[in-house]
Amino acid sequence: MMVSAGPLFSSYRPVSVPFCGTLAWLCRYVTVWPRFLRAMGWIVSAVVILEVAIIDLQAVRGTTSHFNVSTTLDAALWYTMGSAIGVLWLATVGAMLALFRQRFENPAWGWWLRLGMLVTVVGAAAGGVMTSPTPDQMDAIRAGDSVRTVGAHTVGAPDGGAGLPGVGWSTQHGDLRIPHFLGLHGLQILPMLGWLTLRRHGKRGPRDSRIAFGAAASYVGLIAILMWQALRGQSIIAPDEVTLFALGVWLLATAVAGVALLGRSAREYTPSFSRSTS
Repeated sequence: MMVSAGPLFSSYRPVSVPFCGTLAWLCRYVTVWPRFLRAMGWIVSAVVILEVAIIDLQAVRGTTSHFNVSTTLDAALWYTMGSAIGVLWLATVGAMLALFRQRFENPAWGWWLRLGMLVTVVGAAAGGVMTSPTPDQMDAIRAGDSVRTVGAHTVGAPDGGAGLPGVGWSTQHGDLRIPHFLGLHGLQILPMLGWLTLRRHGKRGPRDSRIAFGAAASYVGLIAILMWQALRGQSIIAPDEVTLFALGVWLLATAVAGVALLGRSAREYTPSFSRSTS
């Protein structure tokens, strides 16, 4: 019998070009801890190569890579992926701490970058929820039966059902990949919102960083609602009245806070995107 809850954070898959490119772009703004940043670059490269190699190997073998503990080899590859990505997650935490140590000529821009990285770190860690055994898997484990998979993307049904085109998110049940996806891409979305905000204001941009904090809080709130929806086994395309109410409250609170924050930004400055003053 194979029993394991799966390696923590092993569903965290920052192997895409957007993640690597954005991380490299962020490093342009950081002048502290240069040795660590060089080491982090090697870690990211190694993990990307390793994970893609394992995924391709499993595809060639005609089986899955994630949650697969069918054989000793499958389990070893799955745990290797999880361990490597756990190391990468720690490196990402280090990059976030470097951003918090870095001083920016434009404080608001610095906070857009820091908060985007913080959301990504939290969103990546939330992926560990997927590695927990499902109720059916736990029943099989308690009964002493062998299990072929431990963990799942889908809540309320096995993985592999009907999904949305392109992303595969379940159209019939909850899917933990949705909040996980939004969390991982906070690294791109929040800085983009910050750039658009500062660019729109031109020479009359807000001097303080309250808008960045407000946007980050709203973004985290949306992720929390989608996580709650998924854990209830509810499809993203079929929200019930409770979920719709929560989304309505979130939307209203975001709109009110946005109007209030923009209204309080009486003092303005010319946005500057220089790397650092230190």
